[in-house]
Amino acid sequence: MRMKMNEALIVKAKYKLAALYLFTPITDKLLSILLEKLVSAGNKYEIKGTILLASEGVNGTICGSVEGVQKCIRILNQNIKEGVLEVKFSYSEKQAFRKLKVRRKSEIVTMGIEGIDPNIFSRDYVDPSEWNSYLEDPQTLVIDTRNKYEVSIGSFYGAINPNTNSFREFPFWAKENLDKLIADNNYKRISMFCTGGIRCEKASSYLKSQGYEDVHQLKGGILRYLEEVPKAKSLWEGECFVFDQRVSLNHDLVPGEHALCYACGMPLSLVDRDKSSYIKGVQCCYCKDIFDDSDRLRFAERQKHYDLLSKKSY
Repeated sequence: MRMKMNEALIVKAKYKLAALYLFTPITDKLLSILLEKLVSAGNKYEIKGTILLASEGVNGTICGSVEGVQKCIRILNQNIKEGVLEVKFSYSEKQAFRKLKVRRKSEIVTMGIEGIDPNIFSRDYVDPSEWNSYLEDPQTLVIDTRNKYEVSIGSFYGAINPNTNSFREFPFWAKENLDKLIADNNYKRISMFCTGGIRCEKASSYLKSQGYEDVHQLKGGILRYLEEVPKAKSLWEGECFVFDQRVSLNHDLVPGEHALCYACGMPLSLVDRDKSSYIKGVQCCYCKDIFDDSDRLRFAERQKHYDLLSKKSY
């Protein structure tokens, strides 16, 4: 049933999305070439989304026509000679982003600690087909490396939630909590996951830099797991937060029930949006006491602008 639903979405969908990344050394010269070519292709094919380029690799999510998305992927594959680009595709009836951003950065996923370059650390991957055995192993510590608002709408059964507000906080959480967790529960290995796999590349490299040896990560992240593991055998619970207009995806990789509060950025369930405190684009139950009246007036004007845009192609 799940495969048929995805096939129906592909046929119906106007837009193709690609979540992609690769840790590989990139020279300054190649960074300039990629920046120019990706911007040119993005403008030509009306691609929207974000692509980050750095000396450690490339990371991004883009949305557009099948032809346009494939063109951007070809540019990366033809110019980057080392490594294999990790790409996960999904589909949407609406454009998932408002504009295209191609940027040079110091890191393609920000941890903020010098020397944590996955290109110099080995990584141990777990295929989605084997992931359940790690989740069910009492001697394996499974860590969700995403932010707490992402975890709040869905995660794997039994996974540890570090309750971080940003990925920058992960190293500090690990320093404060990891040794005690391992000692108290007699864990023999560590396994981590994130949305598409990229944060785990940095997280596993960081842990190995701190002397942890038996460290594993879910290859392709949650999105690959949902794509490959049948719902009947899945240990995923809830929906998966994504950083685009869809907000969340269910197990069939189609948009879920959650919507974003544009005031505070929290994903909101149907129950959250049914509360009396909710005003679309202005406030929700999580931020109703945070902002003042001037903020809410500004948010209301912004929401009017979003509503106008949504009548076009979003």
